[in-house]
Amino acid sequence: MSLFRKIFGLKSTPEDNIKSEQRGKYMPEITLPVDEQFTINFKANGGKFLYCENMQEVQSSLKSILLENNWENDKVLMFDARLEDLFKGFHLEKTKRISESSFFFSTCEYLISDDGSLLISSNQIAEKKLKELPDNFVIYATTSQFVQNIGEGLRGIKGKNKDKIPTNITTIKHFKTIEDKDFLTYGSSSKNLYLLLLEDL
Repeated sequence: MSLFRKIFGLKSTPEDNIKSEQRGKYMPEITLPVDEQFTINFKANGGKFLYCENMQEVQSSLKSILLENNWENDKVLMFDARLEDLFKGFHLEKTKRISESSFFFSTCEYLISDDGSLLISSNQIAEKKLKELPDNFVIYATTSQFVQNIGEGLRGIKGKNKDKIPTNITTIKHFKTIEDKDFLTYGSSSKNLYLLLLEDL
């Protein structure tokens, strides 16, 4: 893993600074590693990104998110039972009623690098539509979930769930608050989204 060279300000190599049109026609195209590509596209989509090297950092980042938004005593919409075990120290007050919740806490299937979106399915959102879920999302994911494109992610879902392929597969791509919506995101389910990303490779 490149540990997000562009995000953390590590120096680029001279080749990275040569624009594609300035390169010789026989030189290979510059392709960024999937983690860097995802990070750039995800941030361009308006997502909030918290990179964590260990579980302690993940928990500390979640605590900061809850404090920043005054969600410490609020109810959370959560369908994924694995999160209850991982974050049991937070004593989150879980609800399955969307109207009672301040935010949605979930995992995702894959992180799609070429457009900075998150691939999710009924494993995370049951049979709900994105627009039915709260405006605020907190997603926990790991660096092993990076894939280049949606096709690769769909193959991964199929491979992991040979007995029963999940339904309701969709992507979340627009991560702006409702006030920031513009004509480009019209008709899409724009969410205020925090991504807690754990390095596991």
